[in-house]
Amino acid sequence: MDFSIDRSSGIPYYVQVRQALQEHLETGTWQPGEQLPSEPELCRLFGVSRPVIRQALNELTQRGLVTRAKGKGTFAAPPKITEALVQKLTGFYQDMVEQGYTPTARVLRQEAIPAGRQVAERLKIPVGTLVVVIERLRFVQDEPIQLVTTYIPRDACPALLEVDLTRRSLYAFLEAECGIMIVRGRRTVEAVAANEYEAEMLRVKKGAPLILLDSVSYLSDGTPIEYYHALHRGDRTRFEVELVRVREPGDRQALVEQHFDPQVVTQGVVLVPPSRSGRGKSKTKT
Repeated sequence: MDFSIDRSSGIPYYVQVRQALQEHLETGTWQPGEQLPSEPELCRLFGVSRPVIRQALNELTQRGLVTRAKGKGTFAAPPKITEALVQKLTGFYQDMVEQGYTPTARVLRQEAIPAGRQVAERLKIPVGTLVVVIERLRFVQDEPIQLVTTYIPRDACPALLEVDLTRRSLYAFLEAECGIMIVRGRRTVEAVAANEYEAEMLRVKKGAPLILLDSVSYLSDGTPIEYYHALHRGDRTRFEVELVRVREPGDRQALVEQHFDPQVVTQGVVLVPPSRSGRGKSKTKT
């Protein structure tokens, strides 16, 4: 098991601990209901203080990955219920432009790194394969709306290391400059609470609701080409999804015309006016 901390990194220790524990939980190191090591043992394994461990465990609890029982310890939570969600492949930049906004981005990180286990699994590449990681804080009308980290195999588009994405669509660049056409994707959406770093970047309070979008995008031959996780402000963002009921065996009346692909629905990001600030909304558009 890997419990290492990169002490030269600018990423806070508690974030690194949370990411490491989350990876172990997601890959089955601890099965649902199984107890994690105690706080003193985790301190020893990671070489960090108890407050760091507690902050990491609190975040895992908020994300529903662990449960904590006073006097008993921390336990791996049962897996979340997953529902199918398919949507049109539009990026944040395109969504905003279509609504008349001019989105910009502050690039926080843009470099080639060896793929860790989670990224390698998502992209179906060997651990250690070089990927370009791009972390961006994205703005609409000078207000931070999204914090997104993207991973793409370096050899697929080496030019990604040099491109200026402050005012440019990543998808448009991939298509125009690297010949990469993304044709489908698989995305999951869940609500999470902002940690200290995320709150600072997005200018919200710690613990504020965020919408986490986790996505893998594919080429026409089924090759995974992009993995990203994006945090959207819950008070300023909502997702609209168009759903179509598929004709079931035994139905007397067709609910969907034959020329309509029942597997295709559309999704977009819609900004909520500041006057309606509060809980983010998720709704379907039919």
